[in-house]
Formats: sequence, structure tokens, C-alpha cells
Amino acid sequence: MDLCRVLLTPRTVPTTGPIATRAKRLAVARFALKMKFILAKKESMTRVFGEDGRARAGTILIADPVTVTQVKTMDGKDGYAAIQIGRGVRKTKNTSKAVLGHTKGKGYEAIREFRTEEMTEINNTIDASVFTVGDTVRVSGITKGKGFAGVVKRHGFHGGPRTHGQKHTERAPGSIGGSGGRAGGRVAKGMRMAGRMGGNRVTVANLKVLAVNATAGEIIVSGAVPGRRGTLLEVVSV
Repeated sequence: MDLCRVLLTPRTVPTTGPIATRAKRLAVARFALKMKFILAKKESMTRVFGEDGRARAGTILIADPVTVTQVKTMDGKDGYAAIQIGRGVRKTKNTSKAVLGHTKGKGYEAIREFRTEEMTEINNTIDASVFTVGDTVRVSGITKGKGFAGVVKRHGFHGGPRTHGQKHTERAPGSIGGSGGRAGGRVAKGMRMAGRMGGNRVTVANLKVLAVNATAGEIIVSGAVPGRRGTLLEVVSV
């Protein structure tokens, strides 16, 4: 079957095999040309009323203008295409010499890289105006740190009953299977136990852009996003 014909008729695209793999790669390449991205900070949650009068929950993101610090190409020394951007300002005394050499003496609060084949120039500016209402985006960031948490909070265990002779085991994890039966005298990998919770990188996909205020540098996306107020977020179109 001709590959071009497969790409033009999505219903006939196979789900396995080399044709499916190549079709997915070409689809990603075409998608990258229309990619939108920016660095933003989580502000607060709000609600936005649509044209139909329905209220939708949303999160306000502060998307100040970012500066292109590096453009990588496939035929360059890096071997892949990407755009690196910097957000905010950091004092040069608090920035390492390696970063200052890379950014030509400019200090940025945060520097991130996005894989895309878009071509642009160094020192160009990207702001919130690249997004429009109705765009679908994915937002990535670090979640809130919860500290050391038990199995009830961390994994949703129901805990034990208060009756039938149990007195202090309402939130106990129970047996972890360390005998010679399940795992041969050791604790199996992946056993859900108490431990440090939160502080992980999480991506929330398929969020809708509800409003854009390019002058104020604000973007409102539907639903909730990871992190606390002030968390640095990567907003990418999908």
C-alpha cells in the first residue's frame, strides 16, 4: 500500500508494523511545524463564562515574553531540531559562567528547550499572542510536595477496620509479602508503601485555551494544572 495514500486516509492506517511507525514519525514532523510553546507561571484558578452561558473552571497563567536563546538544527552539531528559550531575569552574579557564556552575558530565570522544526532567530521574542482561544495545549510542571505520606494518602488504601480486635491499625499498610512465597524472601519491586509524595513532573494534556490577554501576558486554560502558585510551567500546543 502506498505510504502517501495511507497518510491521506487515516481510517486505513495500520496500528502496527513499519508503515505505522513511519506514518507516526511523519505526523509528528508535520505537527512540529505548527507547534506553539511558551513558559508561564501558575497564578490562580478562576471561571470563564462561554457564549452559551456555561461556566468553566480555568487556571490563570502568567506568560511573560520569552527570548530565543538557541536554535538547533538537524544538520548542526546537536543532530536534532529544537528551540531553546529563556524566561525572566536573573542577576549575573547568581548565574554560572557556563550559562553566561551560552547566553552571551544575559541571565535568565529559567531556560527550557522544545523539540520543533520551526525556524527562528536568536533573540527573537515569543509572547502570549501566539496562542488563540480554542487551542488545545498540554501543560507540564512540578507538582506540590506533600512530604512523607502514608499509604492511605499516597495510594488510596482504605485501611483496616476498627473492630474485630484491631486497635491501632486503621491506617496501617498491612503485609508487604516479604516471606518466601511471593517474591522468594524479599519485597517485590513496585510495592506500594509509605514514602515521599509529590514533587514529581506531571503533564496534563488536552486542555483548552479559554482566554488570552497578550497585553497583560495572561493565558487562561481549562481545568487544573500541576504545582503551587508561582510554579514554572511549560505550555505546548498539541
